[in-house]
Amino acid sequence: MAKKFFGTDGIRGRVGDEPITPDRILNLGFAAGKVLAAKDWHLMEGERPKVLIGKDTRVSGYMLESALQAGLSAAGVDVLLSGPMPTSAIAYLIRALRLQAGIVISASHNLFEDNGVKFFGAEGTKLPDEIEQQIEAIIDFPVKTMPSAQLGKVQRLKDASGRYIEFCKSTFPYHLDLRGLRIVVDCANGAAYHIAGHVFHELGADVVTIGDQPNGLNINYECGATHCATLQDAVKLHQADLGIALDGDGDRVMMVDESGVLYDGDQLLYVIAKHRQQMGFIRGGVVGTLMTNMAVENGIKNLNIPFLRAKVGDRHVMEMLRKENWYIGGESSGHLICLDKHTTGDGIISALQVLHALCDGEKSLGESLQDISLYPNRMINVRSSKPSSFADHKEVQDVVKEAQFDLNGQGRVLVRASGTEPLIRVMVEGESEQKVNFWAEQIADVVQRFSPQISE
Repeated sequence: MAKKFFGTDGIRGRVGDEPITPDRILNLGFAAGKVLAAKDWHLMEGERPKVLIGKDTRVSGYMLESALQAGLSAAGVDVLLSGPMPTSAIAYLIRALRLQAGIVISASHNLFEDNGVKFFGAEGTKLPDEIEQQIEAIIDFPVKTMPSAQLGKVQRLKDASGRYIEFCKSTFPYHLDLRGLRIVVDCANGAAYHIAGHVFHELGADVVTIGDQPNGLNINYECGATHCATLQDAVKLHQADLGIALDGDGDRVMMVDESGVLYDGDQLLYVIAKHRQQMGFIRGGVVGTLMTNMAVENGIKNLNIPFLRAKVGDRHVMEMLRKENWYIGGESSGHLICLDKHTTGDGIISALQVLHALCDGEKSLGESLQDISLYPNRMINVRSSKPSSFADHKEVQDVVKEAQFDLNGQGRVLVRASGTEPLIRVMVEGESEQKVNFWAEQIADVVQRFSPQISE
């Protein structure tokens, strides 16, 4: 059954427009509460299900947090509030506190005008499709408040950040430290602004923190993992050894070396996988996505590590990892998953795994990646109010086939609807940069002309 509200990463949209409105989010909280309350949690008599709500630093988070907690309380579910915390911190705290679920209010890498809601189950993983469908099935039902004696209670969770900092540090080997390294950490003015710098500092690094002054409006704005030029400049300015960029909710990571060269999620995934294999810790293979650069796929296969591609989105990477019983996967966008360390993607923990590899090998990022060179890649985003419409047009299919024939196995074409934004993404990758640019522009032009719902 198709879902009306839930996309690849929860519910997301422009604040004030459906479904990111106070009344809809209140109904969402109530519907989620009813679904949770109906499950058999083996609770003590009189005990209610508990849900942890975290958020990033968007100004709209206060409004949506209040709406969610009201809906959950009306359904008879207790609520804990953590305040601004990375998405992955909520996933950890759910398990650590033996809670029934968690909710993160965030639009991840989007700017402040957007916001969203994503759910985690008791295991610290994204809710399965069937539970999201159960919530959607009753989201339009009227809110019927439980009797006063059965209303959920709401309280603040003390020292959530301190708990999570210690957890992050525990994923780095005790026999190693980061002394002698100067690291610039860009927190994207997001949820990790009061956490990330402390983790690396307490492990011994000399830390320069930027993007740590959120004001509700500047999350992801010209900073963080989606705008790494700020980090690149800061690394050179402070003569640092490394730079680490997170996104607004802290689950993505990009890294920069001492020369200001940027390394994306594909390359960092390769560093982690190669190190795991050298240490004898690799289990099975590595999962990338349809967007993973072919050079990285070939590099991993050259290490005799199996490689599979999932659909775009960290939840699809997670599903394939669990299906294959593997540990390591990720996306070029910086979502990296190390299931031997955490149940979900985590920017801080992923950066620590890369640092572990560099410390063990006594190499720089550049030296660790000198045996692979990324293929030229061109991405063009075409705005659309109906992104899936491109698939209905023979003209689009024909130009894609023509491009694939010309690339002749030395590249790839991917045209897909974004799961989080009103965009059709056109990606072409190959050994010839000239062909990559030509076909990306040709395909994007056809998509724009033949998708009737395109809007500027």
